[in-house]
Amino acid sequence: MLYLPHEPPDWAALLRECVSEAFHLEVRDRYVVPAETGRLDRFLEGRPAVSDEQKNHWNSLVRETTGRGVTVRRVRVVTVPHTDYHRWLLSVTVTNTDAGEDIRYVPRHLAGDVPSDDWWLIDDERVVYNLIDDHGKPSGLAVTTDSGIIQYARCVKHRLWDMATPYTEYVDR
Repeated sequence: MLYLPHEPPDWAALLRECVSEAFHLEVRDRYVVPAETGRLDRFLEGRPAVSDEQKNHWNSLVRETTGRGVTVRRVRVVTVPHTDYHRWLLSVTVTNTDAGEDIRYVPRHLAGDVPSDDWWLIDDERVVYNLIDDHGKPSGLAVTTDSGIIQYARCVKHRLWDMATPYTEYVDR
């Protein structure tokens, strides 16, 4: 396993290396991402959203990746009723899906056993864990090609994807 502590994740490099699919599993009810704090605060105060360079950069990367024929998919396992963080995410996820990312939702009470950590499964060959510090802030990545972990991640991906609701249907409920 390759461990990259306290380095900002280089998602651009990871997605540019991807040739078929990048699948992301999110299982936390709240994230403490410094670049998101202002947008989340605006939402909670009922103020209109503002453009975010980081979000625009991510969506450009998704467009670039899907433009090469790579599928970018994400499952969010969420607690219902939603946390403030997930209510905000639901309000802004349309920009991700418009960029080409297929994002789906599974209510936690229906998901069964889920991993405690978020990860990406890249081309069904590598698992990239999002490392989080004790305060919930991103703290780097851990990458593995261990066949047992890959097989587990594939099983989780297929099980949750099959029960997940696409963003547009989920938000309309």
